[in-house]
Amino acid sequence: MTHLTDTATIHHHDRRVEPVALDRVTVVPIRHGRRTVGAYVMTPQGVRFQPATDVTRIVVTAVTTVALTVVTIAIAVAVRRPPAIRSVTMGPGGWVSLKGTALPPMRDSVAPSRPWWARSLRARRLVVER
Repeated sequence: MTHLTDTATIHHHDRRVEPVALDRVTVVPIRHGRRTVGAYVMTPQGVRFQPATDVTRIVVTAVTTVALTVVTIAIAVAVRRPPAIRSVTMGPGGWVSLKGTALPPMRDSVAPSRPWWARSLRARRLVVER
């Protein structure tokens, strides 16, 4: 036991507490600042390091993660745009029903005008001559 505690370098941020000996088992707690990080457990079989479980840190991390997830989902729902079409359903004959949209403009009986790209390329209609 003295070899372990005497040869260890003590840093300003480490706080070693007095070892506790109970029935052939000696426990040397190791602290980092105010937080206990673990303990060396010395038994006749050898020395092992037993890390401490910081339940407070685990709970705070879990609560923070849940809070950030809830805030992220709330922002995503608030910013989400409503769909342009409410619902699209398929009818029995294969027709499509678009609910919640405006009616399309009616077609004129006059021949439709040529698209802009056809006018800019001066494209000609393909007509089969007989």
